[in-house]
Amino acid sequence: MRPLAQCQTLLAAVLAGAAAVVSTSASPQDRLAERTAMIETINMHARSAPSAVEGQGIDPVVLKTMGKVPRHFFVPEELRRAAYRDRPLPIGYGQTISQPFIVALMTDLINVGPGDVVLEIGTGSGYQAAVLSPLAAKVYSIEIIPKLGERAAARLAELHFDNVEVKVGDGYYGWPAHAPFDGIVVTAAASHIPPPLVEQLAKGGRMVVPVGGPFATQFLMLVEKRVDGRITTRQLLPVSFVPLRGGQAR
Repeated sequence: MRPLAQCQTLLAAVLAGAAAVVSTSASPQDRLAERTAMIETINMHARSAPSAVEGQGIDPVVLKTMGKVPRHFFVPEELRRAAYRDRPLPIGYGQTISQPFIVALMTDLINVGPGDVVLEIGTGSGYQAAVLSPLAAKVYSIEIIPKLGERAAARLAELHFDNVEVKVGDGYYGWPAHAPFDGIVVTAAASHIPPPLVEQLAKGGRMVVPVGGPFATQFLMLVEKRVDGRITTRQLLPVSFVPLRGGQAR
């Protein structure tokens, strides 16, 4: 987990910049009861998964940020009533927005800090990138489905997540032009940990990636690159993600 002083500094920055995080039509007070219930549910899941959650639970800075990001703007309009429930929801093209607990856990595990550069593989709705945005210096996100990528980029821009850059492409190969990355979040299940992403992870960096086939058990994996370049992996908990599309299938 982050040192307490760093958490306090980042929390102050998040609170001071709340007006810039979302547009005036997406106040943190909108649907406050649902947002509060979402955070309580995340904490409940965290207490029941001690092998996956580090320290004393999900970083409070991550939870504060998730409480401010308007999740209901990242799901189809007809599903907005269910936006803050702790379950994945379809967003079209066979893809989903992950359940809030998994978003919180993956964000927490990469220990993103205010000076960090983060790569996300699988932009989807744009919600994970929106959660990472206030916590990092820069977020690069890759989506292989053009319509989803274009839609997410427009939504993130509209809501003023100005440090997020989205491109349409094959995320299996990462984004070498902006490497190395302090953290990498993969939001689709790969059959194996993609070597290009390991290569693009900075020394001291972390990657979270679900690994497993679409009809087999998948596990969320934590990949760490030590300062001496050694790679370590840890299996955290069973998950269910849509398959990662792209280079790993070739």
